[in-house]
Amino acid sequence: METPKTLMAAIQFFGDPDNALRYFASKRWPNGVRCPYCDTDTPMFLQTRRIWKCRKCRKQFSAKVGTIFEDSPLPLGKWLTAAWLIGNCKNGVSSYEIARDIGVTQKSAWFMLHRLRRSMQDPQTGGKLGGEIEVDETFIGGKSRNMHLAKRRKKIFAPGPHGKAIVAAVLERGGRVKAAVISKRRKLQLHELVRSNVEPGSALYSDALQSYDGLKDDYLHQVVDHAECYVEGQVHTNGLENFWCLLKRGLNGTYVSVEPFHLFRYVDEEAFRFNERGDESGDAGRFARICSQAPGRRLTWKQLTGKAQDQQALSAQPE
Repeated sequence: METPKTLMAAIQFFGDPDNALRYFASKRWPNGVRCPYCDTDTPMFLQTRRIWKCRKCRKQFSAKVGTIFEDSPLPLGKWLTAAWLIGNCKNGVSSYEIARDIGVTQKSAWFMLHRLRRSMQDPQTGGKLGGEIEVDETFIGGKSRNMHLAKRRKKIFAPGPHGKAIVAAVLERGGRVKAAVISKRRKLQLHELVRSNVEPGSALYSDALQSYDGLKDDYLHQVVDHAECYVEGQVHTNGLENFWCLLKRGLNGTYVSVEPFHLFRYVDEEAFRFNERGDESGDAGRFARICSQAPGRRLTWKQLTGKAQDQQALSAQPE
């Protein structure tokens, strides 16, 4: 099936429920529709209801079952339009903008975007990075000079990055980035990030942070001291500085206020767009990738807001 190439074409195309269903079904089941309950490959399609009925287990199912769209009353056309926007807006797209564009409440749009970010997470199937690798970390949080005096006294207890969230990443030059929110920028956290994502023997470039000491045993580790310069031949972390710029542009300019509890989802979103920046199909290719990764990644409201964890904690308490 031919994929729309522009946002206007996508809105027109997916405005037809049959087009939306055929497109998403082709991405979910590229080798033909299969029953999500018993894996039978010959279900009956009920045209009037746009669902299938399995000939073996006799259960009915829609294309949304088992995906990020499950139990959503919104039509696929609205979901796919939102997916196109979040996948292709360079600085992200806010829930208020989605709410206005597709005609839903802001709360629904916020929930939709987080479910779509779940589909944008790296499936971790591409293996480790290799070649020339940059590693760096950054701090996410409000600037003290922009805070009200009372808020500053409440949140700022020490100079520098105290009280801010930490994001670390490794970047393969000319290739992919893998980023994660970490609790501390100590050897334990940073060494684990590098060793789990970078092939041994790769050329590794970092700044002079002492937490990176000890990586020379497995990597060709070279350091650039930012107190003296930012580039020494091939030794620099400017590729990751570019990624941090894109990430913070979205967080500060589009989303404005992000809770640390949800920060990793926004990092996954920016990493997805960065990694798919060279897709030969352009916007259509990034959009197709989101749709193909939608199955098996359901995110419920209780999971998103932490209520599921609260209920588990309460049920685990002795009576």
